[in-house]
Amino acid sequence: MAKKSMIEREKKRERLVQKYAAKRAALQEIIHDQSQPMEERFKASLKLAELPRNSSPTRLHNRCQLTGRPHAYYRKLKLSRIMLRELGSFGQVPGMVKSSW
Repeated sequence: MAKKSMIEREKKRERLVQKYAAKRAALQEIIHDQSQPMEERFKASLKLAELPRNSSPTRLHNRCQLTGRPHAYYRKLKLSRIMLRELGSFGQVPGMVKSSW
């Protein structure tokens, strides 16, 4: 189980990413538009730098929904390998069968 503070920090980052997504996209659009004057693009890049760091989607880290474990994460299931194995053994993951031979 991950520390509660790390799980909460990640949730806070997710909220910030959602809050600033539209503003960030608009500024990125201006920055990458070659038809805009250089001064406009530079001002947009400065405004983008003023946004909170944690509002950047690259700062998000995938974590297991159940335990908060950051490593060995399966994106499709949003679970870590440990929880996937545990839930698979109990038959709670659809289509997953415990193998034995």
